[in-house]
Amino acid sequence: MSQILAIDYGRARCGLAVTDDMQIIASGLETVPTKEIFSFLKKYFQENTVEQIVVGLPTDLKGNLNEVEVEILKFLEKFKSQFPTVEIARFDERFTSKMASFFISQSGKSKKKREEKGLIDKVSATLILQNYLEQIKR
Repeated sequence: MSQILAIDYGRARCGLAVTDDMQIIASGLETVPTKEIFSFLKKYFQENTVEQIVVGLPTDLKGNLNEVEVEILKFLEKFKSQFPTVEIARFDERFTSKMASFFISQSGKSKKKREEKGLIDKVSATLILQNYLEQIKR
């Protein structure tokens, strides 16, 4: 089988999470500076079989898209041209950063570690992916 990779896309950095090969559970993978995302993905896709990516859909409580969506759409266009065989799905990412911060605070990590933005992004990507898996497995 192959993996599904989630991307919590941000202007400064992207949190990444990936499933196991049986696509049962999501695990945090990495936090990558946004300017390096394509070089990271190219290397990762050469070493792993990824059939689909899930990219967070940034909406507010009323369902309106966040301003970062314009950048995400540009990213997706470039992604499609570089990796045409990898499917793309979008998934609502509302509250994932807040949930990630909460879970990290409950984990017993130091205050400095809890405030690390890269860790929050990686956990957010994991939450997006796990929620996506739960929805498609119903």
